[in-house]
Amino acid sequence: MRSVSRLSALRGPIIGSAIGLSLAFAAMQPAGATEGVSVFADPSKIAAIGGSITEIVYALGEEKRLAARDSSSLYPKAALELPDVGYMRQLSPEGVLSVNPTAILALHGSGPKEAVDVLKKTSIPFIEVPEQYNREGILQKVRIVGKALGVETKAEVLAKALDAKLTAAKKQTESIKERKRVLFVLSMQGGKIMAAGSDTAANGMVKLAGGVNAVEGFSGYKQMSDEAIVTARPDVILMMSNAGPPVSDDEVFGNPSIASTPAGTARKLIRIDGAYLLGFGPRTADAIHDLAVSLYGAQVTD
Repeated sequence: MRSVSRLSALRGPIIGSAIGLSLAFAAMQPAGATEGVSVFADPSKIAAIGGSITEIVYALGEEKRLAARDSSSLYPKAALELPDVGYMRQLSPEGVLSVNPTAILALHGSGPKEAVDVLKKTSIPFIEVPEQYNREGILQKVRIVGKALGVETKAEVLAKALDAKLTAAKKQTESIKERKRVLFVLSMQGGKIMAAGSDTAANGMVKLAGGVNAVEGFSGYKQMSDEAIVTARPDVILMMSNAGPPVSDDEVFGNPSIASTPAGTARKLIRIDGAYLLGFGPRTADAIHDLAVSLYGAQVTD
């Protein structure tokens, strides 16, 4: 017990010292040097934060500029050979700066806020790329990344190609009259369903694939009551594969609230790789097609 107490007493000073070191490191850099930057002066060693950002850099053929990636950047396979600076929502300034980048390209939502604030105060140019869960958002990301790297012409070519694919993907489900109600389940820890509401990548993908989000009335991801799940009446349960501890089909349909829905009765569950499904990047048109086929089968027109 004495050892535990001693560790507890030391924990506060240790954490405080770590934060102090981060701030001290940032203080050694010229403040405000990265504000308003849209084009990197030196894009030779970029730290890419966010899976779609890394994918776009590769799709532009500019991967030679990458010095590091974050843990969510799992595609293409070649990206796995890059140094990993940590998960985009749990960054540490030291981790990102350890690769000596000449520039940082980060997807909106990277964090925590304190770490991002420290990085923005260094002399290393920092560009934050907006995230919108729709066709326009993908094209905007491509153009912003292309401009940052100084390859706007290549970015415009890629944006036009992706626009054509995304438009074609949308048309594949336009003739479908009976839309599937889809419940995206983020997690089921302790038997509690964490589902996707509006303003989420999951909501955006369900709509693009011709489905209807079975839940409404809230933004982001929220733990739902059993009654709310039953009331939502989903026809399909959608989950990510390769994301967190695996959940078996029996666990999903063994949940009493899900079992009481049309999806539970039909045991209709779709699993798609998380980075592929929710990335909103160069592969999204293909992901839309795959989800649409999983929802509607032969009704999808190519």
